[in-house]
Amino acid sequence: MYDCIIIGAGPAGISAGIYAARASMKTIIIEKGTPGGLIAKTDEIANYPGVEDVPTGSELIERMIKQAKSFGAEFITDTVINVDLSGTTKVVYGENDTYEGKSVIIATGSNPRLLNVPGEKEFTGKGIAYCATCDAPFFQDLDIYVVGSGEAAVEEAMYLTKFGRSVTLLVRKDKLSVAKSIEEKALKCEKLSIMWNVEVESFEGSGILGAMNIVNNKTGEKTKIVPKEGDMMFGVFIFVGYIPESTVFDRKVTTDRNYIVSDETMKTSVEGVFVAGDVRVKELRQVVTAVNDGAIAAINARKYVESLK
Repeated sequence: MYDCIIIGAGPAGISAGIYAARASMKTIIIEKGTPGGLIAKTDEIANYPGVEDVPTGSELIERMIKQAKSFGAEFITDTVINVDLSGTTKVVYGENDTYEGKSVIIATGSNPRLLNVPGEKEFTGKGIAYCATCDAPFFQDLDIYVVGSGEAAVEEAMYLTKFGRSVTLLVRKDKLSVAKSIEEKALKCEKLSIMWNVEVESFEGSGILGAMNIVNNKTGEKTKIVPKEGDMMFGVFIFVGYIPESTVFDRKVTTDRNYIVSDETMKTSVEGVFVAGDVRVKELRQVVTAVNDGAIAAINARKYVESLK
């Protein structure tokens, strides 16, 4: 019987583990894959307060894991396939084992939304990417295309102009879904151009991305984009939103567009169940807000467990 079961070992989950274990709670952190979540794929963390040596995402996660373990948090690799959160004893069912606890913190994060067009999965990591800070250097002095129209897409497109020979933003509509200030900045950005009313139909290639087929959704005109003469390839970055990892908790806790709803204490609609990080309804999804969520969730999980005595 654990005092606190944490599902997910990204910044939010590990932060929760640090605070829970340090409060002498018997704590387990369950992660289905490599700890770290999206941050593990980031080349550098330059905006985390107090971190001067600019570590990679994986380096920062390693430090956090070491700290959590030093307080007694237990890490285990397992895939959660179901949960029973209805009783005083919470039950988490994994593929490998079953876990019982007095409280649960959901910190499962989110994943990039796919276009779901032919060739996308085949060429992911071979010309198609979802993280500019992770993969921009691979496309130094090449043509880069960014799919999306929201703030993430526009800001990442501007960032990519530091690496690519040119950057083209592919937008489905005839306007950007960003604040006016960001739009004005983008329109003034050198090396950044915009194609309006276009959608990606498919990707092609042999081994690496060799072509992208797009269509104008107003005129029906189709265009095949290929590497410029002398280039081996070009790059495509897709920023069309994220999908929260909340399927297991569907109808178990209250959600909004599949994001888990909580109050400012990270309490969900179920007593003894808390949420932290990118999987919850929130305005800003950054490492610094994730670790904040984790700390708050753990503190309130401790208060809840103490109330059971």
